[in-house]
Amino acid sequence: MTEQHDDERTRIRVAMDRLLAGQPTSSNGSLTVAALAAEAGVHRMALQKRHADLKEEFYARVRTETHQMPEVERRLRKKVVRLKEALKDSRAAEAESRHRAEQMALAAAVLILRRPDSQVQPAPGNVIPLRPSGD
Repeated sequence: MTEQHDDERTRIRVAMDRLLAGQPTSSNGSLTVAALAAEAGVHRMALQKRHADLKEEFYARVRTETHQMPEVERRLRKKVVRLKEALKDSRAAEAESRHRAEQMALAAAVLILRRPDSQVQPAPGNVIPLRPSGD
C-alpha cells in the first residue's frame, strides 16, 4: 500500500470517530457515506471503491454504537416495502383482468351458440367445443 492510501485510510477512520461522536468539522454530521467522505476529505467514490471495507465498518459502527439503521438502509427498506405493495397490486389487477377475459370469452361463446341462424361448425382438432355438435 502506498503512503497516500494509508493516509486516506487514517483520515477516514478519524472522520468516523468524529461523526459517531457527533463532532463533525467538515460535513453536515449525518451518518452517511457522503458525510464520511466529506469529513475525511476524500472523494466519495474513493471511499466506495478503494476503501469499501471502511464503508462497511462505518455502517457496522453506526448500527452498534448509535443503535440506529444507516440512512441508506432505511431508504432501501422503505423502497422495498413500496415495491412489494406495487407488485401485490399489479398481481391483483392481472388476476382481475384474466377473470374478466375468461368471462367475456364464455359469454361470447354462449351468444354465438344461442343465435338461431348459427350453424355449429366442427371444431379443429385442438379445440374442445362447449356444446357437442349434435345438440
